[in-house]
Amino acid sequence: MRRLLDWRPCLLALFCLAQPFAPRALAAQDSETAARQISSDLGDAVIAVRVVIKTRVVVEGRQMNEGEAVDQLRATIIDPSGLAVCSLSEVDPSQSLGMGMEEDPGYKFEAELADLKILQPDGSEIPAEVVLRDRDLDLAFIRPSEPPAEPMPAIDLTNGAKPQVLDRVIVLGRLGEVGNRVPSVALDHVQAVVEKPRTLYITGLNTWMAGLGCPVLSLDGQAVGVLVVRSLPGVSSGAGQPRGDSMPVVLPAEDILHAAQQVPAQ
Repeated sequence: MRRLLDWRPCLLALFCLAQPFAPRALAAQDSETAARQISSDLGDAVIAVRVVIKTRVVVEGRQMNEGEAVDQLRATIIDPSGLAVCSLSEVDPSQSLGMGMEEDPGYKFEAELADLKILQPDGSEIPAEVVLRDRDLDLAFIRPSEPPAEPMPAIDLTNGAKPQVLDRVIVLGRLGEVGNRVPSVALDHVQAVVEKPRTLYITGLNTWMAGLGCPVLSLDGQAVGVLVVRSLPGVSSGAGQPRGDSMPVVLPAEDILHAAQQVPAQ
């Protein structure tokens, strides 16, 4: 007599194999839903800023080169008054471009911020100014030259999130002119946490692509920090060429908030 195949063990095995994948798929959907909502709520807190920088090179007391560069960068509004933070490396490139040249007293590089404007999505411009520089943290604080008529959307830096390695984070950005300066959003992971000499978060390519000055948040909307540049001091090699190392890092929200307390009242 033929014995009937009992299909119940097979079904149970398939059910058990499927279980580990369901929570991951659900978690991914939750992350994407959270990212879309946070982008909708806080996307306008990331602004485009146009800077005009005049540069000059002086060699042995003679001016050898003079130019003007126009660039667009990103900044994060951290107060409804319009106070925003961005990377000092983009506002004032003199420190990075002149790195190591201090050993040659006959060479001098100068960079001067000639103009700064906040670019609105509708194409209008708001004159702005740098109100505080922090070279150690690579921070530049900017705000409108005149107080805005209405409070501006801002990201709250208080009670900042402290993610661990491999935690998912949300990166808010804003496209350039070719993308009509619309808000952008991406999901990323914390790849490493540097604890000394100060805490820094290292994230992935999605954060870097958003650009310096863009904010990183936890899945529940708390601020992790803002993307800036962390550099080692230039060290002259035997050939006299400057050497150094730099990388984009997420500076914690609490460090930015502490620095912002030094901004003069408007």
